[in-house]
Amino acid sequence: MIGVVNYGAGNLGSVMNALLRLGETAQFIQSPEELSSKGPYEKIIFPGDGHFAASMASLKKTGYDQAIREWIQADKPFLGICIGLQALFDSSEEAPPVNGEAVSGLSVIPGEVKRFPGKKVPQIGWNNTQSKENSKLFQGLPEVSYFYYIHSYYVEPKDASVVAAQTEYYLPYCVAVERGALAAVQFHPEKSGILGLKLLKNWIGGGHAG
Repeated sequence: MIGVVNYGAGNLGSVMNALLRLGETAQFIQSPEELSSKGPYEKIIFPGDGHFAASMASLKKTGYDQAIREWIQADKPFLGICIGLQALFDSSEEAPPVNGEAVSGLSVIPGEVKRFPGKKVPQIGWNNTQSKENSKLFQGLPEVSYFYYIHSYYVEPKDASVVAAQTEYYLPYCVAVERGALAAVQFHPEKSGILGLKLLKNWIGGGHAG
């Protein structure tokens, strides 16, 4: 069964609808305890739109932060979408230090989240996305595919080997990462038509780099 992390963020319903369209059995995860080894889930998705600091505060308050770290450390299938990608990093320019104390992310991928340098922010709409040749997440998709984006910040991994795809908006940047059973994307596959559903199907079928 696929679990969708329910931590109070928006846009969770569209992810669930996409999974149902693919004929998958899925349900919302109601507590971090359900992510334990005795839980019912084989794979989890961490989706959502939102502010980095607010999202991390919610994850820490509910205990999802440590539960998600432990899931990823155990190399269990994980897919992050939008804020679910950004939260994997160490810090974000969207959340400057408060009283000298940095707002930390999950810190499972070294790097930071930065704001686009241009004036037309956020990026809203479709953008071409170029995947790496060895990416299992993008297997069977065109090398350059179009996906739907809505965001003002982008991720910058320290380790280039985790980058699975990139696009350009004011500058070239990473839009997907893969590492073991971990995968995450900046765009919204659940809002990206046939190619988005294909990408989700790849992930469900084991489409992540090993």
